[in-house]
Amino acid sequence: MYFIKYIIETFLRFLPFPRKTGLIKIGSPGRNSPVFLTCNFDLTVEKVKREIRGLDAYLLIANSRGINVWCGAAGGRFTNHDVISVLKTSGIENLIEHRTVILPQLSAVGIQPDIIYQKTGWRAVFGPVYAKDILKYINDGNKKTESMRKVGFGFFDRLEVAVQWAFPISIISAVILAFLWQKMIVPSVSIAWAVSLIVFLSFPLYSRYMNPKKGSKRFAVFDFGRGGIMIIFWVFIMLCILLYSLLLSKFDLGLYLGWGIVSLIVVLIIFIDLAGSTPVYKGGLHKENLLQVILDKKRCRGTGVCEDVCPRNCFEVDRKNHIAKMPRIDLCEQCSACIVQCPSNALRFKILDGRFIHPETIRKYKLNLVGKRIVNIK
Repeated sequence: MYFIKYIIETFLRFLPFPRKTGLIKIGSPGRNSPVFLTCNFDLTVEKVKREIRGLDAYLLIANSRGINVWCGAAGGRFTNHDVISVLKTSGIENLIEHRTVILPQLSAVGIQPDIIYQKTGWRAVFGPVYAKDILKYINDGNKKTESMRKVGFGFFDRLEVAVQWAFPISIISAVILAFLWQKMIVPSVSIAWAVSLIVFLSFPLYSRYMNPKKGSKRFAVFDFGRGGIMIIFWVFIMLCILLYSLLLSKFDLGLYLGWGIVSLIVVLIIFIDLAGSTPVYKGGLHKENLLQVILDKKRCRGTGVCEDVCPRNCFEVDRKNHIAKMPRIDLCEQCSACIVQCPSNALRFKILDGRFIHPETIRKYKLNLVGKRIVNIK
């Protein structure tokens, strides 16, 4: 059943898949068993359940409107109120002695433990980025290693995103061409899958050219990257099609031009915001991709919260001198988790014109789908 859900929800990953909120018991939990909390995106719930099935634990499902943890928390769909609500209504308070709930780390962009504590008396801590690390995290005494804090974009992650793009593009193009150009239905579906798989599976080979902070060539809404990666991909695909046609001695100029048009459209769609389709870069369409996280050393107390919640491992904390450093700030993707969570308000965003976006603004206003906050940050 899990694999059927996994396939369906991966193919339709653009859509929300809400799960019923509330409490789930894993194994035979007792009064001192750990309490985990996640969003109500159905696939996330299933993944967490599978990864902690060796534990006796409680799993709370909070309302995120069927959206994944990171997107939900960043966009105001997975909030303090949703966490407070499930803690108050699920009955968990009657089942355990302690008052500690383990949240997914990526919820740190929007969930504030201090507010949770004020409203409920529960201490909220941020666990690992990935559910696969939960067992090790618990067995190590609720301690996270550096790898547990970092997001990645491994082979299977890239494969999932490729499928996420290929399926809707192929379906939509097939429906449209059924009325306009039936001869191109099979080529369009083939191109949609081939381009998506090639683009995302080969991402490590060209990723450094897609970092929007280092500049890119743009036309309208399309992001060509610093090296014009979009055009390179399209030319490569067209050369492959031409070579294949010549080898089979079946070159048809009309069909070849059709392939060219369809492949160009697919490439353009995928590259509208390729960086934003990955977990390692802020989208090129997001206004925040050029903001800089600034550390006020006079305010910093070296609590280590920034290091704990940063998904790109940008921070190092000198606990002896109680000061944070940002030796890998070039990796920052402006998720704002460090700004939201810093207890001394020592972090903020700096805009290109020299103005600042302060922590209270970041905590209050959430991002929409194109990365724009309610306030104007032009």
